[in-house]
Amino acid sequence: MGKKNRFDYFDAFEKQTELAVQEAQILIEAIEGFTNAQGLVSVMERAHEIEHQGDEITHAVFKAVATDFMTPVEREDIIELVYTLDTILDYIEDVIQRFYIYDVHLIYPGAHDFACLIKQSCEALDRAMEDFRNFKKSKTFKQRIIDVNTYEEEGDQLFMRVIRRLHTDDRENTLRVLVWSQIFERMERCCDACEHAADTMNNILLKNV
Repeated sequence: MGKKNRFDYFDAFEKQTELAVQEAQILIEAIEGFTNAQGLVSVMERAHEIEHQGDEITHAVFKAVATDFMTPVEREDIIELVYTLDTILDYIEDVIQRFYIYDVHLIYPGAHDFACLIKQSCEALDRAMEDFRNFKKSKTFKQRIIDVNTYEEEGDQLFMRVIRRLHTDDRENTLRVLVWSQIFERMERCCDACEHAADTMNNILLKNV
């Protein structure tokens, strides 16, 4: 009787970061092609399908980690990492949904820059994940983790600029300030989530050297 095929955790992680890049691209397209909130229905469906694929990967990892006799790294680390990767997909989808839920009538200056920064963060995380299965031997893994953290810092600075602009240029438009403050907060969370995933990967490295 043949041996049971072992679940490839690193492959699952890589698929999740690839999905994050795809979903970040959808966010950019939603902003670039924006005409009105109603026109985002098809975009939300695309984003939700990607988020659903991420959920399936997460469930597969949870199932494997619960039954496998041995795992490549500690179980709690696997669970934390897969959860943080899934959170990135949830957060990006949430941003797209907010455009629709709040029935925004225009895309505020800085939103496109933030979306591009989110994609850059996801791409940096994806590159780091390519090295993750060989993190003990890789000569580039640490730098790739630093790259993700750098984009998160840029996200903090961009958030400060766009929120200040809201509260200075548009202080008389209370609803716009409220809506876009919440949207930008959610965009910043996407960069924060990428950093959290990168930090989790780095902690795994430190525990296994």
